[in-house]
Amino acid sequence: MNNFDYIPLAALNQFSYCPHRCWRMFCAGEFVDNQYTIEGTSLHERVHTLGEGYREEVWQVRAIWLKSERYQLIGKADLIESSSGKLYPVEYKRGRKGEWDNDALQVCAQALCLEEMTGETVSEGFVYYAQSHQRQSVLISEELRKETFEVISAIKALFSTGKMPIPVYDKRCKGCSLYAQCLPQLGGKVKLYQEVM
Repeated sequence: MNNFDYIPLAALNQFSYCPHRCWRMFCAGEFVDNQYTIEGTSLHERVHTLGEGYREEVWQVRAIWLKSERYQLIGKADLIESSSGKLYPVEYKRGRKGEWDNDALQVCAQALCLEEMTGETVSEGFVYYAQSHQRQSVLISEELRKETFEVISAIKALFSTGKMPIPVYDKRCKGCSLYAQCLPQLGGKVKLYQEVM
C-alpha cells in the first residue's frame, strides 16, 4: 500500500501508460529490470548530474527537485531551461517518440510544480528522446492540464484504496518489464485465483 504524502511525478507517466503497472510499482512496490529499464536508468544517471550553467543563450539546471503542495506532486526534473525569461521543463526518455501521451503528462506535471514554485506561467516543455536525438515540444494547453488533473485524481484514488486495477492486454505490454508478474492476457485471473486460495 502506498504511504506517500505526495504523488511521484513519474507515477503520472506510469498510470497513463498502464494503471496496473502504476499499481505494481507504487502500491505493491514491485519492479523488475529489463533491457529498456536498464537503458533508461543509465540515461537518467548521466542526466541527473546536479549542476547548472549556460548552453549558448539558454540557462540550464539539471537534477532539480520539484514540488507542488496544491497538487501533492514531487519529483526530480531531468532538466529545467530558461530562455527569454521563460522556464521550460525537459524530460529525457530512452527511446523515440511513442504513440501515447504519457510523457506529455509527466512534463505537464513538472510545469505545474514550476508554476507553483516560481509564480510564473509555464506554457511549453519538451521531451528529449535519446534514441532519435530529437526534442518533442509539449504545449502545456488547457486540454493537457485538464487531462493531467484527471490523472492526478485517479492516482490519488488508487493510492488511497490500494485496489489493484485489472491488467488489460494490448500492444503496450510488449517490452514491459512487469509482464511476467501481471500476465495481462489472463486479465488478472491468476492474481484473483491466488487471493481466493
